[in-house]
Amino acid sequence: MNHYEQYANVMFEQQGQETYVTAAHADLELHGIGRSAAVFRIKDTRLVIKVFFPDYTHIAAEEAVIYRTLEGLPQFPRLYEAGVNYIVIDYIEGKTLFECLTEGIWIDASYIQQVDAALIAARNLGLTPSDVHLRNLILTPEGRIYLIDLARFRQGQHVDHQWEDLKRMYRFYRLRFMPKRYSERLLNGVAYLYRTFVNDPRH
Repeated sequence: MNHYEQYANVMFEQQGQETYVTAAHADLELHGIGRSAAVFRIKDTRLVIKVFFPDYTHIAAEEAVIYRTLEGLPQFPRLYEAGVNYIVIDYIEGKTLFECLTEGIWIDASYIQQVDAALIAARNLGLTPSDVHLRNLILTPEGRIYLIDLARFRQGQHVDHQWEDLKRMYRFYRLRFMPKRYSERLLNGVAYLYRTFVNDPRH
């Protein structure tokens, strides 16, 4: 029996390149909208439901397989349920590393090491992680890193060049004279240029 299927009946509307939620269950709190899905926290739980847009429902099954493969690894949320157009996973309290940069929160080298350890563990299970970026790395108040948005963990190359490039940039970030806080507009601009001219993970 699917306990959370009732929450997956979400209505979307696309305007140009943007997708908006037009109707959702009263127990859902919208947390964000990405390229392929919207993420909601389920009221009075420690869970989120990720509901995929109509043209991207096939990704729900793909992510479910990946989360099941990674089950038990501490750097990944647990999967509780999957349906035709949704998955239900742990709600991870914290900030993305993107938010850390925009708010001036120090990104410690130990966080980078945690991501590396998670990627090694995933590869050891036969996955090929890619599309690892600042918005899908969550830092908890306890200093733990979680990886989310795992659809490309079976479609990528053996080495995630995007993550390796981010680590190269981290070497400069750590220098004393480098700023530790950046505007969202600047970071989005850099990300756009990177996707356009260096590495577009969607292709």
